[in-house]
Amino acid sequence: MTEHLMVFPDRDDAERIADDLIDEGFLEVRVVREALAGEDDGEDHEWAVHVVAPPQSPDGASDAVRERFVALAEEFDGWYDPDPA
Repeated sequence: MTEHLMVFPDRDDAERIADDLIDEGFLEVRVVREALAGEDDGEDHEWAVHVVAPPQSPDGASDAVRERFVALAEEFDGWYDPDPA
């Protein structure tokens, strides 16, 4: 399994994206509140969509998933964490 993490400033965007991914068949998708590194203030939390996907297949499907998640994060003023573990 491969893990993916997209972080968004807006909770509604994160929840909408998570719902769409579940509708598309991703089985392990959750929205979590993510504290920014070095910040203690509750206002400095963002919303993360954590996705667990099947391992990379020989045809590069995992690369396509990663590219899509990067594009989604950018579209909604967020960012993609390439190594969420």
